[in-house]
Amino acid sequence: MDIHLPLVQKGRSVRTQQSAANTQARKGMSPRAWRQARAFYLFISPWLLGFIFLSIVPLLVGLLISFSNYDGLNLMEVKSVGLRNYARALGDTETQYALQRTALWTLLNVPLWLAISFGLAMLMNQKVKGRGFFRTIFYLPSAVPVVAIVWIWKIFLDKNYGMVNGLLGLIRPGTALPWLTDYALQSLTAISLWTGLGSGMVIFLAGLQGIPTELEEAARIDGANGLQVWRHVTLPLMTPVLFFQLVLAIITSMQAYVVPMLISPGSGQNLSNLPPRGVYLYMIHTFQQIFVFRRFGYGIAMLWLLFILIIVLTFLVFRTQRYWVYYETETEEKKA
Repeated sequence: MDIHLPLVQKGRSVRTQQSAANTQARKGMSPRAWRQARAFYLFISPWLLGFIFLSIVPLLVGLLISFSNYDGLNLMEVKSVGLRNYARALGDTETQYALQRTALWTLLNVPLWLAISFGLAMLMNQKVKGRGFFRTIFYLPSAVPVVAIVWIWKIFLDKNYGMVNGLLGLIRPGTALPWLTDYALQSLTAISLWTGLGSGMVIFLAGLQGIPTELEEAARIDGANGLQVWRHVTLPLMTPVLFFQLVLAIITSMQAYVVPMLISPGSGQNLSNLPPRGVYLYMIHTFQQIFVFRRFGYGIAMLWLLFILIIVLTFLVFRTQRYWVYYETETEEKKA
């Protein structure tokens, strides 16, 4: 008995392993693939759990709150109001005004940011002495905290003691423009451009450096000048990067909040302080509804409407890419 017992146990162990292997084989996965999949899910589990509990669950809870009269305090008095919050947001004149200012700000900011950052990348892609230093200088504003940038610009744009009005006074004595009130939209555009040009330049620069130099040299050999090379070689190959930057810029501009809120008089002292009417954007109006007037259900319904609008705009931009975005792989597949 003692002699055959290890053999029996060994036989059982072999059968158990074979059974497990057969079970995995029935599932269409080899033991090695199963171990790799288990290791993969184990390593991504921190991110996956964070995504579920910090993104998906809050989104679902927010969606439920948008159909209620929740005010952030009295859970016992919460009741469903159906689509009333959404209908109220669509018919509110203040919401419509904030959305109009956001649309105007997006139309003003996005084209300027794309054009200037692309031009800056073209300039920094030239083989000139010290270009690494200039790249660092142009990117530096993107690394500075936005609060510090806004306060520096507020000092420059101050009506009474600002440097900008001081320089204007040298040209035309007595000139003191209210940059932070009557010209708040222009000031907001200047601050945002100065802050975001560095990051846009880096992405465009990466795209420019990915263009094969052989194509540009072949175009020059065929007699094309610099403008023609840019028009027929550089620009078409950069359209995927332009498309990516366009989508990103639209989403970011529609959600602008920090900079317009910080340029308001007395910002940081009281939540009820509003920025000038020229930069009363949609996210600022939403913030007021939620945290000042404690209309959580109504404010979150406004956020969901903004989310739907951004999805629609992104979808429309994606629909237009077939007319102006050049993908070399698709062209090669069509030729094949």
